[in-house]
Parts: sequence; structure tokens; C-alpha cells
Amino acid sequence: MLDKSYWIAPQTDMGDIVPEFVKTFEIHKKVSRAQLTITAMGVYTARLNGQRIGDFILAPGWTNYEKRLQVQRYDVTEMLEKKNTLTVLVGKGWCRGVMPLRDYNVWSDCSAIIGELTVEYTDGSSESFITDKSWLVNKSAVIYSDIYNGEYYDARGIEYPPQNVCVKDLPRHILIEQEGVYIKEHGRIKPVRYIITPRGEHVLDFGKNMTGYVEFELDTGYGEKVAISHAETLDKYGNFYTANLRTARARVEYISKKGRQTYKPNFTFMGFRYIRLDDYPGKINPDKFTAIEVYSDIKRTGHFSCSNELVNRLYGNVIQSQKSNYLDVPTDCPQRDERLGWTGDAQVFVKTASYNFDVERFFTKWLADLASEQYDFGGVPNIIPNAMRKTIPPDDKHWCQCAAWGDACVICPWQIYLTYGNKEILKRQIQSMKKWVEGVRRSGDNEYLWNSGRMLGDWLATDAADGSWNGGSDQYFIASAFYANSVNLLAKSMRAIGENPEEYEELYRNIVREFKKTYSEPKTQTECALALVYGLTDDKEGTVKKLAGLIEKNGGKIATGFVGTPYILYALSDNGYEEAAYSLLLSEEFPSWLFSVRMGATTIWEHWDGINENGDMWGTEMNSFNHYAYGAVASWMYEVMAGINTDEAAPGFGRAVIKPKVTERLDFAEASIETRHGTIKSRWDRNGDEVVYSITSPVEFDFIAADCKKTLPKGEYRLIQSGSSIEIR
Repeated sequence: MLDKSYWIAPQTDMGDIVPEFVKTFEIHKKVSRAQLTITAMGVYTARLNGQRIGDFILAPGWTNYEKRLQVQRYDVTEMLEKKNTLTVLVGKGWCRGVMPLRDYNVWSDCSAIIGELTVEYTDGSSESFITDKSWLVNKSAVIYSDIYNGEYYDARGIEYPPQNVCVKDLPRHILIEQEGVYIKEHGRIKPVRYIITPRGEHVLDFGKNMTGYVEFELDTGYGEKVAISHAETLDKYGNFYTANLRTARARVEYISKKGRQTYKPNFTFMGFRYIRLDDYPGKINPDKFTAIEVYSDIKRTGHFSCSNELVNRLYGNVIQSQKSNYLDVPTDCPQRDERLGWTGDAQVFVKTASYNFDVERFFTKWLADLASEQYDFGGVPNIIPNAMRKTIPPDDKHWCQCAAWGDACVICPWQIYLTYGNKEILKRQIQSMKKWVEGVRRSGDNEYLWNSGRMLGDWLATDAADGSWNGGSDQYFIASAFYANSVNLLAKSMRAIGENPEEYEELYRNIVREFKKTYSEPKTQTECALALVYGLTDDKEGTVKKLAGLIEKNGGKIATGFVGTPYILYALSDNGYEEAAYSLLLSEEFPSWLFSVRMGATTIWEHWDGINENGDMWGTEMNSFNHYAYGAVASWMYEVMAGINTDEAAPGFGRAVIKPKVTERLDFAEASIETRHGTIKSRWDRNGDEVVYSITSPVEFDFIAADCKKTLPKGEYRLIQSGSSIEIR
């Protein structure tokens, strides 16, 4: 790929200034087709004759640039003229900009491009314009740009003498065709409020937390300055709050030209709801500001609603958090100096994610990134791409062999297979899955237990000891439970693609036996939930009773963290305690899902108490207000409240199971999921002593309710439950 082209870069480093590569050329024949093939070390925008090429924001996206670099292809046929100027701006982005622990140049020490513009003529001939020494490079108007810190732009039109480029000896074998989904601009949102805070700050409120940037319009004189800061929330007094961003400046500065002008950032993004106008010429007009949401171009496939408006708002917050954090990789947060592809966050949320949006292609790319960075001994870095690669050595098992985090390499491909039915994801990832399992198998002195290493535990659980973020559950209980689950899923995956899984089926049986012997008495909510959902207890009745008792002892409240939260409602509802599950979901007191909603959240919080009842912040060190992990509860809304479930025997909703759990605390609940076979819809309404079920399915399905099971062909149905009997009308 791009075998004739050369990597080119500025001859001298331009520091913080974004370089602009320039090529001029002429066309002397009638064009039938023209295509630009291009990528960069950094993030780029390309323009032909002043017109932007494509709508990929932050191209080429984020991968491990030493092993995988996506190449984009754009049709530019209609943009060509007789005389042409092709320009490419290259910001540092993830490749060279500031990364965690203040690392720079994690993957490259220069901004560079490689590309080819191929022109096909109507007479059958063709011509190629490649990146080579004939290009020039200028200093651009983007004088500073960074993922965490923001962008500074000088619109005054200062001209700099062009420089020659140099050819760089950068690899071509890393170049791959575009795999992931383009990052694009989506919603455009006007401010809902203009606030002057108690400190006298001029603040615009866009009404919801989001990821993206702000576009503004000016009509002003030459050399005026605009400076904008971004924040997720206001403090208890109504002042602009940025302490939780840590070192991220999340700031835009703009120096104006004369007259009317419009600007939006080129190579950065922020997580924000509010902006503060630190500098602004003239009177502030909120109508001149527009927030633009930016996220991967994933298609919405799932919908849910019920009669409880707080639950509906919670579900909406889940959707908003997924959009905010699905920006080429599944990030933990979009605002502070982090924004990383944490594997644990990705796996706890993957089921919900795959119902909400079509994420098959999104995860295909990210899981390939994961496999490319997996160590030979099987370990998986806790973040993918591994932005800590220069700082944390591969023998740090805490960083690359951590239960519930590294297990993403098994859990995620299995769930993508279940939701979409495509075996290719399993075929592609199966070696990675095996490497992970074998690495854990060899990690200690007992191949049937995972009882060594330092784990992250049940991250941010409220039952943790003072000063701990790891929760109160036994870290090796969690590790061995996830080990069992990953071996089980590996065996299922092998069978699905036609490989012999007998070795791992036997390994799974031995792990379960050893687990039951070692951990016969789960002691926390999370331990009970994992034992129940993963089938690691012979006493389901006793374990769910204990779980219910632990919840009652905790004042009827949840105590789980990132690991236990996705499972706790299932552990209850699958074992006869659905009303206890509903009680947890519908609770409005801390800790609960609806507490943050009641406190005004528009996205999912990292902490159950990101903002306390009195308005105080949990803290500044690690307090994101846009963190999707606890949003994993939405899969329970789809599968239990509305009842839409996959059938492992027919993955991809080739067949469905509809088994809603009705509660008297709601008047109705409904959901839909757009599958590869069509849209499945399920709704129930309580009508006096009757429950009316409205089902639409494009495939055969089992309907299960009130101890009654019916197998029905595809179609639309109205089923009436009266007592324990169900009839079709």
C-alpha cells in the first residue's frame, strides 16, 4: 500500500505550530475518477482547492501507530480543477501530543504524511501525485493543538516562507485499510442559558454533558482575542468548576482577523456542558455559539422507555455517555487528562453498547488493536491503545494481567458475536483469547485458580475500606471468577467456529470445582452476584438469599463497583428476586443509579456520589461526570424489563427469547433493538388485573411470562396475561 509514495515531514521541527503540507499541480485532460489515499503520523485534515476532503474528524483515528495505522481513501473527482492546490494540516493528536503521565511523542517524534492522489482520465490513462520532495511545508494558523489542552488559532493571515520537506524512513508495513468507523460531527446545540456566576464569570450552558467542541461567529477587528475554557459542571455555589480536569487545560484561544469570521477547533475535543468566556471582544451573544457533538459514526439501534421518568432520564444518560466516549476507541472519559481505552470499562459495558448502537465494526477495529498490543505471555495492557507503553514495563503484571480488565479480550468478541451473529470476530480474535487464558493459567502455582498478582478489584465499590478504590471484595475471588468465565467463553467460541474445545471445557470444569471448594462462602454483594451469574455456586437459593440480605443490611442499597454492578440485578432477577432488583433500580438515594439523575446528571458518573447531596464534590483526583461503566444497567432494561434476549443457539438474534419481568411499580415498559434480521419490539402494559404484551419479531421466538412458555413464528402479537394464563388475541 502506497508503495510509490514517501513519508514526508518538515525538515526542522516546528514546535507547537501545526505544519501545513502543500502540493500544487495541474490537470490537462478530462477526468473520469480521482482518489486520494492518505494517512499521517498525527491527526490530519486535507483540503483540495480550499475545500475540505471528507468528514472524518481526527483522522486517521487512534491505533498503536507502530503496528497499525489506518489509511483513508477519498473520492475527490468533483473537487479537481485545472490548477490545483492540495494542503494537509497535521496536528500532534494522540500520536505525538501529551499523553498520561505527561508523556510526549509516545509513538513518533515527528508529524508526517504519506499519500497518493490518483487521477484516471477518460482516455484510459492515469496519473499519480505522490508525497515526495516536491512538496512544501508551511507554518499554519494553528499555533498550538493538543488532545488534552485544546487549540490556539491565529487567524490574522501571517505569511511564513515555505520550507522544503524531508523524506522520513518510517515504516509502510504498518499501513492497513480503514477498519474502524469514522469520527464525525453530529448534533449542533445552542446554549440554553447565559450565566454570570457569583465570581462574575461569563458562562454558557448547553444543557447536557457532551464530547466535541464549540463553534463561534465573530464580527470584529484585527487582532482581537477570544479565550474559552470548558467544564462539565458548576460547583455548589454556581461557579465554573474545572478541578476534576486535573492538568487538562481544555482551552481554546483565537486571535481574530478583521470582519466576519467563524472558527471551530481542528485537532482536539473536550468533554463539557459549560464554557467560560475568559476573553471576548464586545457584547456576548449566545446565539453566536454552537456546541458540536463529535463521536464515532455508530448507528443507533436500541430504544427503551417506561412509565418512570427518572428511569427514562437514566437511560438517556447511558446513551449520551456512550456517544461521548465512543470516539474511535471506547474511552473511560472525554474531559480530563486521560480519555483512554480502559479495557475493564469496555467489557462491563459491551453488551449494553451493542444493543444501543451498531458497534460491530467499532469493536472489530479496537479488538484488533488489543490483539496487536498483547504480550507474548498473554498479558493485555489495561488501556488500548497502550499510551503508557513508554512508562510501564511489560513485566508489570498489575498493568497487563488484571482480572476483569484483560478479560475484555474474551468477553468483548463473544458479546459482539452474540449480538450480531458474525463468526469472523471470533475467528479473528481466537488466538488472542487463547493467549490470555493460557497466560492466566500459568500465572500462579495452581492452574485452576487465579490467586496471584495485584488487581484493581471491584473498582470504586462503596464497600471499600477507607482510602481504597478497590472495593471490599476479595480480589482473588473476582480474579478466579473471571478466569472461569473467560475459559467458558473461550470454549464456546471455539465450538462456534468449528474448533475442538474439549481441553478448555475440561479446564473450565476443574476451575469451577476448585472455585467452589475455595470460595464456598461469598461475602460481598459483588461476590454473590459473580457466583450466581457465572454459575459458581451449588447453592443458588442460599447465595441469592445472602445477596438480598446484604442489600437489606446496607439499607436496601447497592454497594458494588465497576465489576459487580453489571451483574447484580441479573443475579437477583434470574433467581426469583426480581422485585429486589427493581428496588435497587428505582432507588433515588445514594448510592443508586437514580441518585445522579435526581442531582441533575445528563450523563453517567464515575462515582456513585460524584456530587454529594449537599453539593460538595467527591474529589478532584478521579471524578468524571461522563463515564459509562455504571450505564451497563441498560442491558437489564432491554433484557429483563422489556424482555428482549438473544439465543446462544442462534446468535445475532437469528432467534429470540422474549421474557419480560413485570412489576406493579411501573405502568408499562417497552424496548426495541434493530438486529441484522429486523427490529424486535417488546412492550407490556398493566391494565387492571391484566398485563397486555405487544410483541413484534422478525424471527421465531420463545415468549416466556407467568410460568408460561410459547414458541411463536415471526410476526406481530398481542398477548393477554390474566393470572397465570396467557392467550393470544
